[in-house]
Amino acid sequence: MTYRVVQWSTGNVGSYALNGILLHPELELVGVYAHGSDKQGKDAGQLCAYGASTGITATGNVDKLLALKPDCVCYTANNTVNENYLEETCRLLEAGINVSTTSNVRLCYPQAPFNKELVERLERSCQQGGSTLFTSGMDPGASGDYFPLALSSLSERVDSIRVVEMMNYASYPDPDYTGYVFGYGRPPEFEAPLFVNNRLTNNWGPMIYMLADALRVEIDEIREVYETSLAEETIDCPMGLIRPGTVDGVYFQVQGIVKGKAMIVAEHVNRLRPTTDTDDWPTMADGSDTGYRLEISGEPSFVMEVHMQAEDGNHTTAGTKATAMRVVNAIPAVCRAQPGVKSVLDLPIITAHGYSGAR
Repeated sequence: MTYRVVQWSTGNVGSYALNGILLHPELELVGVYAHGSDKQGKDAGQLCAYGASTGITATGNVDKLLALKPDCVCYTANNTVNENYLEETCRLLEAGINVSTTSNVRLCYPQAPFNKELVERLERSCQQGGSTLFTSGMDPGASGDYFPLALSSLSERVDSIRVVEMMNYASYPDPDYTGYVFGYGRPPEFEAPLFVNNRLTNNWGPMIYMLADALRVEIDEIREVYETSLAEETIDCPMGLIRPGTVDGVYFQVQGIVKGKAMIVAEHVNRLRPTTDTDDWPTMADGSDTGYRLEISGEPSFVMEVHMQAEDGNHTTAGTKATAMRVVNAIPAVCRAQPGVKSVLDLPIITAHGYSGAR
């Protein structure tokens, strides 16, 4: 069966999602939503790496896209800069259109206790339209659900789980959002949005609760730990011009506390420079600064490392593309699911579909 899909937004993640939809054998692109007037009217093939005309042009007309009656919208607009996220998502769901999305990552696990009001609103829309909402990505997303859940299934006892993202963001061209949120290039006294208003807990806490529920343990509290590093020399990179004495790295942990101990931990090491011998932040086993490490302590214990690389040689391309493809590859399962706000625990295992090259 082929599912008719609209791609919603064509930014860093959206352009990869758009290309993935065009290449996917079970998906048919029928429309593209673009926020910017500079993209509206352009062929979908121009807005991604597809390399050919599709006959489908991007539009900012929501009514026109709703009239297409797609089976699913792949929604990749950033909810923190798109104030219309909730309104747009509810409108799609109430129209009977399924939504597979990277936006609002706190919904990677809807059952997290601080999601109640938001989930109730979205659930009403799902039931009204008979539609399904699924939120995922890479991190938060697969790194904190599939990877540790698979490893934990091999242990007779699990004492702790640690999920570590190590990522050099120097080649990621997103200074206005990621750079600002992380505080890159800002003085040490700058209050980076990442570290205020419970943002760490809101974004990575759902992962903590998902793993806790899967392990049948109860989280007593969530704790946040974070620090920054300062540049010793000027760094000129796509993330911005980073001057000496300003922030060039962030480290944080979101800890799920069980019986006084940090049992489930989401840990991040995000730099704009290579590691040095004096660094005391974690690195991959080979000393590199990019990848994911999953640590299961118990009986038996496991350590798994995941390295990423895209064809262009850029690991940030691989991470961004992985974020997009997680929700693109999920679309058939989302369309087949029962109505409601779902997590990965509610869907069958999501895989790629063995496709290669353009249609």
